[in-house]
Amino acid sequence: MLKECHIRNFSIHECEIEGKLYLFAYLEYTGQDYEADMKKMAADSETQRWWKETDPCQSPLPPAAAQGKIWADTREVYFLR
Repeated sequence: MLKECHIRNFSIHECEIEGKLYLFAYLEYTGQDYEADMKKMAADSETQRWWKETDPCQSPLPPAAAQGKIWADTREVYFLR
């Protein structure tokens, strides 16, 4: 489903900071309509099953939690191709 929704080069990294584990994800979106692709992914039954299993394992950072999200958005500050 990730590929169908135009997600490429997706990786998740783990980092321990002050005794707490944090996950950071990187992905490249290659589509034309991010919102529509994310709705398509959210409507997929297998994705819903996976999220049901994995979402309880995650503690969102305050900015994400305030928006009812699991993952916090970041701003790219440097990229070398």
